[in-house]
Amino acid sequence: MMVVIPARYASTRLPGKPLLDIAGKPMIERVYQQACQSRAARVLIATDDQRIFSACQRFGAEVLLTSDAHHSGTERLAEVARLLALPDDEIIVNVQGDEPLIPPELIDQVADNLQKNTAASIATLAEPIENVEQLFNPNCVKVSLDAKNFALTFSRAPLPWPRDAFAKSREHLPEDRRWWRHIGIYAYRAKFLQDFTYWGSCELEQCEQLEQLRALWHGAKIHVAQALVSPPSGIDTLEDLQKMRQLLEAA
Repeated sequence: MMVVIPARYASTRLPGKPLLDIAGKPMIERVYQQACQSRAARVLIATDDQRIFSACQRFGAEVLLTSDAHHSGTERLAEVARLLALPDDEIIVNVQGDEPLIPPELIDQVADNLQKNTAASIATLAEPIENVEQLFNPNCVKVSLDAKNFALTFSRAPLPWPRDAFAKSREHLPEDRRWWRHIGIYAYRAKFLQDFTYWGSCELEQCEQLEQLRALWHGAKIHVAQALVSPPSGIDTLEDLQKMRQLLEAA
């Protein structure tokens, strides 16, 4: 198993996000250090920017300069697999470059789950939704599962919709049902990454802006397990960044 951390400089809300300082270290270094605590045999950062490339070299990470034409981190992973000529069955875990406190055990968990579930092309994680505010928040991605914990669909909408309960009130979650929040960590096999890129974006993916729907659209299976621990939030906004700085500076 290897970890690839995609890192791009161009971020709409936080330009240069991977290089932003958090308690004396760039964000990407903190993500890398967390990934190195997993059981991964290799941890690599894939970037399209020379500034990020140089910063990673300075703190001793293995880093690869990739195309600036990719539309997603998954496409960047596919290029890494091609450039390194990885074996078709090599398991690659995609760790987001904006999660400086990603628990290493989640990296191991998602890789192990893909190894065990040979029918799956992707493995990912989820955790229970705790309140109705989360359920109705479009930034909280919901995943619906079948009886064997394979994903039926992902959506920003509150799915499944409890028709009878919400006809009476939408102030609280019904007690007889569980919803799942998707956690954005993925394990793939190297061969599948090439298929995924070849397919290109699909209608459902474009509608929801969720690229994992491309896999389901083409009939691939995604295994979903409950995360062993709840991961801290990633960094998407300046407010997120300030909270993370305060947390790590106080540690």
